Amino acid sequence: MTEQPHLAVIGAGPAGLAGALAAAARGIRVTLIDAAPDAGGQFYRQPAAALGARRPQALHHQWRTWQRLRDQLAAQTGILHLTSHHVWCVERKSEAPRVFGGFAVHALRGRLQEDPVTVHADAVLLATGGYEKVLPFPGWTLPGVVSAGGAQAMLKGGLVVAGRSAVVAGTGPLLLPVATGLAAAGVRVEALVESADPKAFVPHTRALAAKLPEAAGYAARLLRHRVRFLPRHTVVEAHGDERGERVESVTVAALDADGRVRPGTARRIACDTLAVGHGLLPHTDLAEALGCRLDGVRVSADEEQRTDVPGVWAAGEATGIGGAALSLAEGHIAGRSAAARLAGRTPDPRGWAAAAESRTKMREFAAALDAVYAPPAHWTEQITDDTVVCRCEEVTGGAIREAVDGLGAGDVRTVKLLTRAGMGWCQGRVCGPAVAGLAGCELTPSRRPFARPVPLGVLAQDHTHPIEKEPS
Repeated sequence: MTEQPHLAVIGAGPAGLAGALAAAARGIRVTLIDAAPDAGGQFYRQPAAALGARRPQALHHQWRTWQRLRDQLAAQTGILHLTSHHVWCVERKSEAPRVFGGFAVHALRGRLQEDPVTVHADAVLLATGGYEKVLPFPGWTLPGVVSAGGAQAMLKGGLVVAGRSAVVAGTGPLLLPVATGLAAAGVRVEALVESADPKAFVPHTRALAAKLPEAAGYAARLLRHRVRFLPRHTVVEAHGDERGERVESVTVAALDADGRVRPGTARRIACDTLAVGHGLLPHTDLAEALGCRLDGVRVSADEEQRTDVPGVWAAGEATGIGGAALSLAEGHIAGRSAAARLAGRTPDPRGWAAAAESRTKMREFAAALDAVYAPPAHWTEQITDDTVVCRCEEVTGGAIREAVDGLGAGDVRTVKLLTRAGMGWCQGRVCGPAVAGLAGCELTPSRRPFARPVPLGVLAQDHTHPIEKEPS
């Protein structure tokens, strides 16, 4: 009897769920591996059942889509869903016995991330999502300064807010749901500070037209909660209390046409929370370790969502930031393609024509957003020499400028070797964009063997054993 082909899907957000469901529906055995305790990813993040949320849908849009995905996952017996499994490496093991497949997915299980698990599969779908880009400025390390996505995660997952009064700042479409969500939760949102110029939307009206009703809804909610909207503005500095234990105000200023702070426009806004973000970056660590080709900072994938490494598919934010609808379309295509290839058939693209059409439209939409929501061109001018840029290693803007101007560093790696910026716990994920900006170079991913810290004891163990249970 021939063993059923096995697909490992890493990430249970929109792309991973769509891919797992599409593959399982076509007879493929699927193991869905995710670090969170529940499926949904950041977009569909749910509060813990113990919190007793009566209307969790109030924190979300596309709630019906989430319900459909959740119900299908619960009903699909061909999917083994491994929660709280933190994947740190995917090995390509072409020499492995057929029963174990060609890939070994190594994960750390549980809250302490010390219990190792290995999943063996014939193919892998990387649906690893993205992470937030935050650009530093004086005072950004003060308690009470959080990322925009972090503020949203606290609200969605914990039903808590970081303070009583907030300024939401930066750039990108995420700021709208964060500001309206905080306001609806009872936070006094003093201002929504957006560096983008509203005029920049005009050339992209066609690509953005489908989302205009959604944007109008956010605008109406901002008006209802009396949130000041400050377009073409940026945060210059966050100010703490006398003991530096909490942010108590922020200084914002207008930007000129070149993206520089306009003299004489600074204003100070009192608040106890600053939620700031500048978009997202793709999570590519696992793809890089496997040797997948990247286009800039995203994983390169073909029309079937295949990478250039045989047996590896990628979908969702890992292939380019584009939102949940694009992730669902890419995940569905990847799942159907993987199912056909694993069964020894050539996929028929007509089977996913609707998803492909959605993918095309949403990629146009994402490209338009990228053009509009770019950080101010001269944002590095706001980083003083005393501003901490790398929080893990406490490297300042002055130290990085000295490495560039005084020692000739011209890329992120050289700055890292000279200053230790990027050598800490986050491995440059947080400070990388700022270091690249100060160095005047492109942000280039660093290929690492591991996607997250791993105990030495785990590395010393034998990882050839399969997981203890399989889906029925």
